[in-house]
Amino acid sequence: MEMNQYLEVFIEESKEHIQSLNENLLLLEKKPHDLSIVNEIFRSAHTLKGMSATMGYEDLANLTHKMENVLDAIRNENITVNPAIIDVVFTAVDHLESMVDSIASGGDGKMDVQEVMKQLLQIEQENGVGSQLAQQESSATVLVQNEVELKQYDEYEQTVIAQSKEQGFECYEFTISLRKDCLLKAARVFMIFDVLEKSGEVIKSTPSVDQLEEEKFDDSFSVTIVTKEPAEDIRKKILKVSEIDQVEVKPVVINQYDNPPQHAEEKVDTQKAKAGAGTADAKNMKDGKAAAQAQKHSAKTIRVNIERLDKLMNLFEELVIDRGRLEQIAKEVNHSELNETVERMSRISGDLQTIILNMRMVPVETVFNRFPRMVRQLARDLKKKINLEIIGAETELDRTVIDEIGDPLVHLLRNAIDHGIETPEERISASKPETGTIQLKAYHSGNHVFIEISDDGAGINHEKVLQKAIAKGVVKAEDAPSMTENQIYNLIFESGFSTADKISDISGRGVGLDVVKSTILSLGGKISVDSREGSGSIFTIELPLTLSIISVMLVEIAKEKYAIPLSSIIETAIIKKSQILNAHNQQVIDYRGKVVPLVFLKDIFDIPTVEHEDDEFISLLIVRKADKIAAFVVDSFIGQQEIVLKSLGNYLKNVFAISGATILGDGQVALIVDCNALIK
Repeated sequence: MEMNQYLEVFIEESKEHIQSLNENLLLLEKKPHDLSIVNEIFRSAHTLKGMSATMGYEDLANLTHKMENVLDAIRNENITVNPAIIDVVFTAVDHLESMVDSIASGGDGKMDVQEVMKQLLQIEQENGVGSQLAQQESSATVLVQNEVELKQYDEYEQTVIAQSKEQGFECYEFTISLRKDCLLKAARVFMIFDVLEKSGEVIKSTPSVDQLEEEKFDDSFSVTIVTKEPAEDIRKKILKVSEIDQVEVKPVVINQYDNPPQHAEEKVDTQKAKAGAGTADAKNMKDGKAAAQAQKHSAKTIRVNIERLDKLMNLFEELVIDRGRLEQIAKEVNHSELNETVERMSRISGDLQTIILNMRMVPVETVFNRFPRMVRQLARDLKKKINLEIIGAETELDRTVIDEIGDPLVHLLRNAIDHGIETPEERISASKPETGTIQLKAYHSGNHVFIEISDDGAGINHEKVLQKAIAKGVVKAEDAPSMTENQIYNLIFESGFSTADKISDISGRGVGLDVVKSTILSLGGKISVDSREGSGSIFTIELPLTLSIISVMLVEIAKEKYAIPLSSIIETAIIKKSQILNAHNQQVIDYRGKVVPLVFLKDIFDIPTVEHEDDEFISLLIVRKADKIAAFVVDSFIGQQEIVLKSLGNYLKNVFAISGATILGDGQVALIVDCNALIK
C-alpha cells in the first residue's frame, strides 16, 4: 500500500492533535467535570487513532485506542477524573509524541508501550468498564453466516465463481459497515480493498468502484471475492482497520437450480480480464483518491524547504537593488513611458516582496505551545504551584529564528521554575500567594521582536552575584563600586557562572546561560536581565525579524545617508529651535503633552557637521520602542524606500546602534539605524 504521499500530512496533523491533547488535558485538570473538554480530547485521540491505522502504524494506533477507551468511559461518566488518571493519560501522550517524532525522523514509530497500556487497562478494570467495552466491541463485529445465491450475480460473475469453485476456491460476500462518525470513508475503503486483494480476487463491489472512490455511499458496502483463505481469518483482518462497526460474511452458493452459463472456459477468460480490470479499477480508485487527497491538502498548504526560500530571498534582494537603480535612472531620464513602466514594475515587485516575506514568517505560538505542559510537569516534580501566562503568541518571527529560539526559552523557563519561583511554604512566609506566576510575553517593536520571561519569585541577589564575579576574576574588586545593578545582574551570562548553592538536574540559575546568550547572539539578537530580590526577575530577549527587505525612511546628516526602519517611526516633524527645552541635563520637546528626549544622531555617530547660525528649524523623527518614545534629530528627509538589509560582517557586528547597511540605487552605502539601542 503506497501511503508515502500522505506521510508529511500525517506527521503535521498528528503533531497538531498531540498538541491539542496536551492543551485540553491541562484544561481538564483544572475543570475535571467539564465533559465538553473530554469530548475535545476524545475527538483528537479518535482522529489520531484513525490516521495511524490508515498509515499502518499499529503501535501508535493501539496505544491511542487504549487511551480512547479511558476517555470514552470518562465522557460516559463511568470514570471520574482524578490527578492519577490525568498523569497516566499524559504519559500515553508523551509516548505518542515520541512515536510521531520517530516517524518524522524516518523511523517506524515502534516503541515499548506495554507499561502505559497496562496502566490504561487497569484504569478501565478498576472502574468496571473493561468488560463493558469488550462487550461493545464484540457486539459490533458479529459474523452473520447467511447464504447468497449465485443468481444474484450477472452472467460473467457467475462464470468466474463457478470456475473458481471447480478449482477449489470459495466465494464470499463481505458486507462492511463503517461507524457513523467515520472521518475518511474513502481511506477506510482503501485499506479494506488492500486486505481483500491480498487474500483473494475481487469479483464485485456494491456500490461500484467509482462510487466508493467518490464516497457516494452511506455507511456500508459489499465486496465479493474468491479465495482459499478461511472467511473468519479475512473478517478478522478487516476488523483491524479503524472505524469498522460491523462485518457480515455470506458464502455464495451454487444451488441445483442455478444454471451457470455455457462455454464457461471462453467466458472465464473474458471475466478474468474483467475481474482484472475491476481490481485495476480498485487500485486506480486508491491511487486516484490518494492523489485527490494530496491535491486537497496542497490547496491549503504546501511545505517548502527553508533553503529554497533562502535562495528565493537572495535573488529577490538583487532584484530590489536593481529596482532602486532603475527608479533613479527613470527620474534622471524623465521619460513618461519609462516612468510608467518602472512604476508598474515597482508595484508588482512590491506585492511579490510581501508574499516572499510572509512565506517565511511563523507565529511564536508554534514554540510557546509546548511550554504549558513542561511547566506543569516540572512544578509537580518540584512540588511547587506555578501559573504560566502566555501573551502575544500570535507575534510572528522568521522561520529560521523560530527553529533556533526554542532551546534558549526552555532553559530560561526551567531556571525560573527551579530557582526563581519559591515553594508554597516559602511564598506564604514571604506574604506572597502560594501560586507563583511566570509570564511569557512576545511583542513587536520596530524591526525587532522582544520576548520576555518574567517571574514573581525570589529574584537574584546582586551582592552574591558580584562577590562570585570577583572571586572568579570576571570583575576586578576596584571596579565593583562603579557597577550598576543591571550590569551586575548581566554577569550571570558569563561562562560557567552560577550563584546556586546546589545545582539540580533541572537547572541552576546562571548555569548554561552563557550558551543561551551565545545562541541569541548568533541570531543577531541580545539578551538582558533585570531583577529585584524578593520580587522576581525578567529576562528580555531582543531578536531581529531577519526580514532581509524592509521599508525605511532615508535621512541625511551632513553628507551621509542613514536609513531608519519605518516600523519604528510614529511620525516626522519640523520644529523651531525655540521649542527645545532642558530637563535633567537633557534636551527635550513637548510632544502631544509628553516630554520626549532628543537624540542627536550627528553626535551619536560622530559626524562632522557645520551648523548654520541662521537655521531656525530642525527636522525630527518621532520613534518608538514599546511604550518609550524619543525624537531623532536629522538634517533632512530624503524619503521612503524599500531597501535590502545587509550584514556588516564579523568585524563590524558590534557597532553601536547600527543593525546593518544597504546599497542604494546610486551605488552609495547607507547605514541602518538600530532605534531600539538609542531609546532608553
